[in-house]
Amino acid sequence: MIDHDVQATFCATLVDEWVRAGVRHAVVCPGSRSTPMALALVHDGRLAVQVVVDERTAGFVALGIGMATRLPAVVLTTSGTAAVELHPAVVEAHQAQVPMLAVTADRPPELQGCGAPQTIDQQHLYGEGTVRWFIDPGVPDGIDPPMWRWVAARAAVAALGSPPGPVHVNLPFREPLVGRAGPVAPGMDDGKRLLAPAPVEVPDESEELVALADLLTSGDGVIIAGGGIDDPSSVLELASALGWPVIADQRSGCRSDHPCVVAHADALLRVPTVAAALSPALVLRLGAPLASKALSQWLAALTVPQIGVDAHGTLWDPEQVTVATIAVEPGALGELVRPLIGERGAGADSAWLRRWREADRVAALAIEAALAAEPEATEPATARDLLAALPDGATLVVSSSMPVRDLEWYAVPRSGVRVLANRGANGIDGITGTALGVALGAAAPTVALLGDLALLHDAGGLLGLAARHVDLVLVVIDNDGGGIFSFLPQALELPADEFEQLFGTPHGVDLAALAAVHAIACTTVEQRDALAPAVHAALAAGGVHLVVVRSARAANRAVHDALVTAASSALLDGPAPGA
Repeated sequence: MIDHDVQATFCATLVDEWVRAGVRHAVVCPGSRSTPMALALVHDGRLAVQVVVDERTAGFVALGIGMATRLPAVVLTTSGTAAVELHPAVVEAHQAQVPMLAVTADRPPELQGCGAPQTIDQQHLYGEGTVRWFIDPGVPDGIDPPMWRWVAARAAVAALGSPPGPVHVNLPFREPLVGRAGPVAPGMDDGKRLLAPAPVEVPDESEELVALADLLTSGDGVIIAGGGIDDPSSVLELASALGWPVIADQRSGCRSDHPCVVAHADALLRVPTVAAALSPALVLRLGAPLASKALSQWLAALTVPQIGVDAHGTLWDPEQVTVATIAVEPGALGELVRPLIGERGAGADSAWLRRWREADRVAALAIEAALAAEPEATEPATARDLLAALPDGATLVVSSSMPVRDLEWYAVPRSGVRVLANRGANGIDGITGTALGVALGAAAPTVALLGDLALLHDAGGLLGLAARHVDLVLVVIDNDGGGIFSFLPQALELPADEFEQLFGTPHGVDLAALAAVHAIACTTVEQRDALAPAVHAALAAGGVHLVVVRSARAANRAVHDALVTAASSALLDGPAPGA
């Protein structure tokens, strides 16, 4: 066997083992040095292969697939700066605990450090703390083919581990790069295959569980439900047994029309007297944090025990107030603890829960009335109406910055729609690629809510998007700049022209024209009541569509202020919670 056939067989073996591990998707970026692996991914025949020109976008497409399927997608680049472009998506995959196989082609050792083109130091390119595992097995030489399969299996295990995340596989290849693969290396039998570590389990009769049940029934508490919950129904059943309110991020799956769910916690906790009246004796924090700064500040000011619960034992505690973190999936913990609570729980009709529900009802009515007074499209109403308009089974991908906050603050709770967001590093980059990856992985109608800068930041994601066989609607808030900065102190403390230059960042891009360049159908919405019909029409037509919602940054700030004022006034005018 000649050398380049060894490379082809090596790559075919890696791909075969990854398929055995459950990998079903690959994202390939065009390049020469990566040819052996690109051919292996295509020739295997069992993978859905997407070719994405922009490596930065490609990383986020793989991220979106991992988010939707909970299985790693392979993303392949050639050597040099192409490999560097994956870094943002790798960081997000690390922070958000999304499995990913980042495969970078490299030049062989004899071309390193001598000025060879498209050659950089790719060893530990993404940092030792960012990837779950890094491997550079060297140029394949055919001496130890069984080791090839171990490399692939070990990479898959690390990507699917506890917590899951990105793995970097760096593969140097020598020319010639096109070869014919021979038989793949023998597969490991089930007794020798590497398996992902089993999830952490808590014995159902452990002393720790009994102590936790005793603690949960010792006073009135609050459940904060963030991303990372596999069984939201179990969490809500636990809340019902305890008689506790649930402040839920839409990503948690818990934000449904349930008696324990509080929809407008951000509005409640902005009112000091209300926030004080709703102070609990205990906080159970499930999964990743929510976006609300008011909630974060309230949690930071509490002087009561706060317990974190995460499937992988990850510490989610930016306020630095949790006294312990329990390493178990939050829904599973609910299943284990609920029988130990028994009749000691206050139940879903507890006075404590009624206090929260009444305050939430007052805020909800005030917010609804304030939004009803605005016939023009507003950013809070867009988030609220979009979620309500989606059919059951759809997936909503929400961009960071204002869209994720508007959804958390103003959307009416509902079930039937899966919500995903890049809230690991909380960046706006890569959202178009992420939405495409989610649409590919979910195999269901997918809608993304994003801002204009987020769309432009990932404009590479529009390349070839119309030709892909996905149903994807991009709902873009167009306020000609960075709307979230209008809420920061800089907006008041800096001269208007300086603020506009550094933070407002008007782009002046005609988004409808941009869509036309990429052969993407586009609808422009300016009135609130036009949004739902536009989204419904786009979903019915299938394919890729852009819905542009016109907004103005100053008006958007005024609408948010009006909503806060309306909710605060209603809460202050009514009886104090618990009175």
